[in-house]
Amino acid sequence: MKTVHAGLAAARALLPGRGDYAGLRASWRSDLVAGLTVGIVALPLALAFGVSSGAGAASGLITAVVAGLVAAVFGGSHVQVSGPTGAMVVVLAPVIAAHGLGALAAVSVLAGLIVLAAGTLKLGRVVTFLPWPVIEGFTVGIAAIIFLQQVPAALATDGGDSTNAVLAAAHAAGAVNAAGAGWVSTGASLGIVAVVAAVMVLAPKIHPRLPGSLVAIVLASVIAEVFALPVARIGALPTSLPAPALPVLNMEILSALVGPAATIAALAAIESLLSARVASSISDTGAYDADRELFGQGLASIASGFFGGMPATGAIARTAVNIRSGGRTRAAAITHALVLLAVVYLATSVVSRIPLAALAGVLMVTAARMVSLPTLRAVIGSTRADTIVFFVTAVITVSFDLIEAVEIGIVVAAFFALRSLVRSSGVHREEIPGPIMDGDEHIALFRLDGALFFGAAERVLERVTDIRNVDVVILRMSQLQILDATGARVITDITQALERRGITVLIKGIQDRHLHLATKVGVIESLRHHKHLFSDLPAAVEHARSHVSRAAAARTAQAATERKKTEP
Repeated sequence: MKTVHAGLAAARALLPGRGDYAGLRASWRSDLVAGLTVGIVALPLALAFGVSSGAGAASGLITAVVAGLVAAVFGGSHVQVSGPTGAMVVVLAPVIAAHGLGALAAVSVLAGLIVLAAGTLKLGRVVTFLPWPVIEGFTVGIAAIIFLQQVPAALATDGGDSTNAVLAAAHAAGAVNAAGAGWVSTGASLGIVAVVAAVMVLAPKIHPRLPGSLVAIVLASVIAEVFALPVARIGALPTSLPAPALPVLNMEILSALVGPAATIAALAAIESLLSARVASSISDTGAYDADRELFGQGLASIASGFFGGMPATGAIARTAVNIRSGGRTRAAAITHALVLLAVVYLATSVVSRIPLAALAGVLMVTAARMVSLPTLRAVIGSTRADTIVFFVTAVITVSFDLIEAVEIGIVVAAFFALRSLVRSSGVHREEIPGPIMDGDEHIALFRLDGALFFGAAERVLERVTDIRNVDVVILRMSQLQILDATGARVITDITQALERRGITVLIKGIQDRHLHLATKVGVIESLRHHKHLFSDLPAAVEHARSHVSRAAAARTAQAATERKKTEP
């Protein structure tokens, strides 16, 4: 019965409740203003991310509406705004290129189910284990990919068949030289990109709340229409949301898409939780629920897939705009989705005339803003190990795969962390405290510091077992902070090796939290006598001196016996 109640309580914790809107009576006006502002900011980004992913502008807009609404209601953050993001575009574009646009709905639903399961299994806190240099390297790599992905649209040329952003950008740049009459369209596209970038840079300086991306898009579209510029447009968009439909899922599709879906799910979980964590740190609307956030984001991607949209994640840029604009409850993110829904039903004919180069300009500036120079200086100026982790993650993100970059970055960070832990660990021979007494030279006192684990165990074993000309070894373990099974086994091996040589081993100060492990692994059993375990050093030294005295007496008796044997 207790298990059932616990299960029901866990399920209720993942579902919406009245507490989600506790402050709505006081903040509804600011929530509406914030939602309207975020909707205006999100429109060009949703269109641009849809086009850049290969799914199309309509898919980006549908994702912002459907996933944005579902994540706002079911997610674990009060101020998070969700929808299509640059990181998702980076990982989704190769999937669409390889499996076709028909795989979009299936991969969205599959990825959503994985994220949903992660939230149900309470895996939300896993993201807290990601090292900061890995996160920053990952972010810089994504920014570089987003920027490079826009080069073909900015140059009005073809990026070739490669799914690698660097190769596609290089192919597009090379195609300009062979464009011939296409120089006119290339020049017009570059001009539009320049106009968009200039407006987005200058708009915040004119007024902090001026939606620079929207103003830039409007201005670029007007210029393209007035001067009849030969540039590609977004094209026809649906005038309503499509009817929801279940994607086709059979064994062939599942086997082909389960790998990409797992990658997309991992990215969605990481980005959403990082965004929610940042939002919680810059707002005073309360902490976020990591498990519920995964649950909500999983539902959002599933719903988006049913309507033909893309997988969704939390979007830190739109979330930050929401917070700065006064958003306090989920009503702001819900309003943002409704604003975009109004665009679908009322303004698609106008939106369809937006030049693709204008969207490319928006994403180029967005990518540049993702890179924080103060943060870069902080990472690079921290430690050499963190700098290496940062650059390795960034380079692999751009060159190969996003999830592989995170995995390799974590491995490299773990290597340096272990190396640092090994260096902080050690074994030191100390002088016996107090007045020196006869026979103390036959007592070796070793202090174990830091961590005794698999990375440092062998060095400790060699250092202690190499001791010579002693009768007693005292191992001080009171300063030992970390002990794993390998470290405990090494202490057992040390004790057994010394005892075989006739050297008595005394252990002093083993901590209570290590005692259970030491007992299980055999440390206590390896001692010659259970009284060879001490809690204070003076008692251990006194006991060691008694052993030395007996050993000295035994050596004296042995010498006398040998002399008698040699006498005539």
